[in-house]
Amino acid sequence: MRQTVIFLFAVIFSAAGMELKAEEVTFKASAPNAVVMGQQFRLTYTLNVDDGRELRTPDFADFDVLMGPTPSVSRSIQFINGVQTSSATQTITYILMPKKEGTFNLAPATIKARNANYTSNALVIKVLPPDPAGNAGGTQGGDGSQAAASSTGLGSEDLFVRIILSGRNVYEQEGFLVTFKLYSLVDVAGVPSLKFPEFEGFLAQDIDVNPQWTLENYSGRNYRTAVLKQTYLYPQRPGRITIESGKFDVVVRMRTQKKVRSIFDDFFDSYQDVKKELTSPPAAVDVKPLPSGKPASFSGAVGNYTMKTSVNTANMKVNEAVTVTVNLSGNGNIRIAKNPEVLFPNDFEVYDPKVDTKIKTTTAGTGGTKTIEYMAIPRYAGDFEIPAIAFSYFDPKDGAYKTLHADACPLHVEKGADGEGAAPVVSNFSNRENVRLLGQDIRYIKVGKMHFLPNRDIFFGSLTWILVYVTVTVLFVAFFIIYRKQMKENANIALVRTRKANKTAVRRLKKAEKLLKENRKEAFYDEALRAVWGYLSDKLNIPLSHLTKDNVGVELFKYGVEESLSGEFMDILNACEFARYAPSQAPDAMDHLFKQAVNAIGRMENTIKK
Repeated sequence: MRQTVIFLFAVIFSAAGMELKAEEVTFKASAPNAVVMGQQFRLTYTLNVDDGRELRTPDFADFDVLMGPTPSVSRSIQFINGVQTSSATQTITYILMPKKEGTFNLAPATIKARNANYTSNALVIKVLPPDPAGNAGGTQGGDGSQAAASSTGLGSEDLFVRIILSGRNVYEQEGFLVTFKLYSLVDVAGVPSLKFPEFEGFLAQDIDVNPQWTLENYSGRNYRTAVLKQTYLYPQRPGRITIESGKFDVVVRMRTQKKVRSIFDDFFDSYQDVKKELTSPPAAVDVKPLPSGKPASFSGAVGNYTMKTSVNTANMKVNEAVTVTVNLSGNGNIRIAKNPEVLFPNDFEVYDPKVDTKIKTTTAGTGGTKTIEYMAIPRYAGDFEIPAIAFSYFDPKDGAYKTLHADACPLHVEKGADGEGAAPVVSNFSNRENVRLLGQDIRYIKVGKMHFLPNRDIFFGSLTWILVYVTVTVLFVAFFIIYRKQMKENANIALVRTRKANKTAVRRLKKAEKLLKENRKEAFYDEALRAVWGYLSDKLNIPLSHLTKDNVGVELFKYGVEESLSGEFMDILNACEFARYAPSQAPDAMDHLFKQAVNAIGRMENTIKK
């Protein structure tokens, strides 16, 4: 019994020690990021254990210490599923008042806990100038909050929404930040309705926002501000583009005034919530076109990028796959930038690339990585080479095009185990036929009575035999000629693709029509875009990776396609690409685009007949 009790205590204390060791100690500093000159504020250091000691704070030379350090410890005990857990929090508080206006950096503090030293985060505190006397809006309390406004004292300068642009003169496809910020001198109870503009002419990437009130000095007054929305915009065309106004319903808590006042009115105020509609002013952005001199490998990427490439193997056998991996990373419109072109030898069967995109949009822009895997299978043995890979982009900071290169990769392909690669593999069925005839290969001599036919009754050499022989010969010759013609046509891959272009496009458009009926917008526009690009690639006999909007127009002109029809195809491609990322579209936009695509392909079939 004694040994059992000792063992149980050892297990309990070991578990407690493991839990103590596993607990992560955190030490944090917190204070308002903006305060008003002449107002006190609270600086708090928080430690998630209760044995903190030897606190070393930064120099408070720019602040007056009104009180502190004031330590306190709070403890809590919880029972979860019969298991008791306890926690403790130690806080040390200072009450400070700024000595002057400006922006001040508070260095990290240090504290010792559990035989180790811990460092807090640094703080940046902005001291704003005091409000001018006689403000018409609400009054500030000592903690920076706003008092309720009078029902007759709410003006346009007391509550409004600003639209803030990080840039008003940018290049096409160069991103910039748009911020909608609410400014208030009164007590805002809520914002029940937010209607932001559609951002027509831009590709929009929203940023997750957690609205929090903070102080900001604007036009000589200290406002409480909250960010309502932040979006990164990428202009899709050059010229002046206007961001339309937004509309916002704001609920303001206002003090009511009574005609008949009593002695209790000085002690108790009455308030009411009033809804006020605010409108943000429109903003114009001047978008510059990309300069001339685009490199051949430029496909619309704007920003700052790096590229890394790798090949899974340089030595392989016939029918074994080779994978080329291209990793693009950086900041810019990487989500819509086209993939770099990788050219495989003609004797390789090439598959569609697999794209894995990991993108995150912050106030600094859209950044991340795009990994593209190109897979191909060699069908014949020999020594081959994957040419050098090039990726060009436009750097708006330097105002110049830049090109990233990857070296060419030699490949050695050996024959397969059964000699695959020297010639196409053909199955040999002779052995199966021999097995089937086993036991029937001996023909015995017939010893019965023989029966002879007259010469006139012999079929061989008769008129019927001649007609059958001639008919079979003619059919064989006709079949041989048709077969050779078909083989010749099938060998012409360009002709086969051109003839099947309409069937392939119709099949894809039927799938797009199904997505249209299901109201799956993004999938519909993807399938419609794939159908149009695929049709143009097959009809013009240009690989899909070589197709661009520029060379499509040139090729259509060579084939004698009317300019209106060529422009209609360009409109369809632009509408699909824009709609895949646009925040919203009109309800009948998909139906109109579908009919436009069907009509354009039908007109093209009547124009180019092969």
